[in-house]
Amino acid sequence: MMKSLVAFFSASGVTASVAARLARGVGAELYEIAPETPYTNDDLNWMDKSARSTVEMRDEASRPPLQNHDAPVKDYDVIFVGFPIWWYREPSIIDTFLEAYDFAGKTVIPFATSGGSGLGKAPARMGELSKATILPGRVFPPKVSERELKDWVRSLPI
Repeated sequence: MMKSLVAFFSASGVTASVAARLARGVGAELYEIAPETPYTNDDLNWMDKSARSTVEMRDEASRPPLQNHDAPVKDYDVIFVGFPIWWYREPSIIDTFLEAYDFAGKTVIPFATSGGSGLGKAPARMGELSKATILPGRVFPPKVSERELKDWVRSLPI
């Protein structure tokens, strides 16, 4: 496999755990995509129309600022981008990340965690925002094993 990076956003720790197993399983570097202002439990209350995450997700142009701008994207050919599914797509912070770096000539592979939703519009949106080659992604349950993640990666055309 080509040199790869596992970049992830995790508001509650679930996606972080899956990302760590993926990185360990494929020998990739791990990078956390963190918002400048961390999300609180109140921010994540999707039932509250005024909650930060709800407001961001209603506005597809929303770009929450990143905490850091040091992702080593330029050093990798393959970048796995992980996130929880919010409103049937990637969280807005992922959009910020994809627009903050040059993904030309890179292969981006989305992976997500969800309580029941699929990737929805995420792969198409990610391709538009990054200008990268987007491979089929996958949604994983929180307890996915390192072996299952390795098998998934082996099935990809990389």
